[in-house]
Amino acid sequence: MVCEKCEKKLGKVITPDPWKAGARNTTEGGGRKINENKALTSSKVRYNPIAGNFAPCRICRQKIHQAGSHYCQQCAYKKGICAMCGKKLLDVKSYRQSSA
Repeated sequence: MVCEKCEKKLGKVITPDPWKAGARNTTEGGGRKINENKALTSSKVRYNPIAGNFAPCRICRQKIHQAGSHYCQQCAYKKGICAMCGKKLLDVKSYRQSSA
């Protein structure tokens, strides 16, 4: 759950691109450079989940994998707040939610 203001901060949704725009083995469109050593440059591009410094949720202390968020999705939905800024979005007083 994210408010309208924080929705602009979210990353772009992946959309289908033409094949050459996303390919790594082509020279045009930001792909592989000519005479480039792949062994030296491939580690910079890859995502490493272990090296990431993830912040804990402010309520349950669970690690959050969404950049810029302060609350995990479960706590944000339970409380009816924005996951990024904590602004109240929904009135969950009449909801029947479990405590677990």
